[in-house]
Amino acid sequence: MAGIRVSIDIAAPIERVWAVVEPVERHVDWMADAESIEFVSDQRRGVGTAFLCVTKVGPIKLTDKMRITKWEPQRAMGVEHVGIVTGTGVFTLESVNAHTTRFVWEERLDFPWWLGGPLGALIGGKIVLRAIWRGNLRRLAALCEMSS
Repeated sequence: MAGIRVSIDIAAPIERVWAVVEPVERHVDWMADAESIEFVSDQRRGVGTAFLCVTKVGPIKLTDKMRITKWEPQRAMGVEHVGIVTGTGVFTLESVNAHTTRFVWEERLDFPWWLGGPLGALIGGKIVLRAIWRGNLRRLAALCEMSS
């Protein structure tokens, strides 16, 4: 299982950061590895929301099935991966001050044998995904900061 954690301090109030993160369908605007998001539940927000995310990392493209498991406005959004890659993830938001938000992204992922299993998790997760997600957080910060 790959445990990945990345974080960034965003020069925007927590309300603004949540406004950008809250619409799940807009995550493709700042996640380079997320090509598309399609809801498979009528629900679009909150615990129980289910969706498919077409994810592409290098030559590997798969459909990640996810379900929202935690929803605390302006505090946290958690997901469970229930497809080819399994595991859990959470975004947490913490107000550093009135104009700065710390955004933390943590995931624990299991990769199938054909994606290298534990070795794939180590290389793909700890090295490749961490680098991609750092870029994702820079794009998220830019989106939040341009409108704050």
